[in-house]
Amino acid sequence: MPTIEDLKNYGANTDEALSRLMGNESFYLALVPRVFEDGNFEKLASGIAEGDLDKAFEAAHSLKGVLGNLELTPILKPMLEITELLRHREQIDYSPYLEEIFKQKEALQKLFE
Repeated sequence: MPTIEDLKNYGANTDEALSRLMGNESFYLALVPRVFEDGNFEKLASGIAEGDLDKAFEAAHSLKGVLGNLELTPILKPMLEITELLRHREQIDYSPYLEEIFKQKEALQKLFE
């Protein structure tokens, strides 16, 4: 199990996240790995692959909320960017955003192995 310091080193804004949770570190550390179970990562990727930008936007918007509340900045930053592009249904290559999101998700998961 990683520590708060490990998550800080990853780039998470743990101070802000903990302020939302009344300083409850064990609760925060229990919430973070639940991100890995969120099916919206797959919905985001499949929505983009299928050209269903409505589906992709809904998934990205949901993930933005979760990641923002947990202040998981390395994943949150590209998620914010892709969410805004999807909000306007931009017809662009989303692969660089997806690659960064999944790269950061993997880096975070490694902390919990």
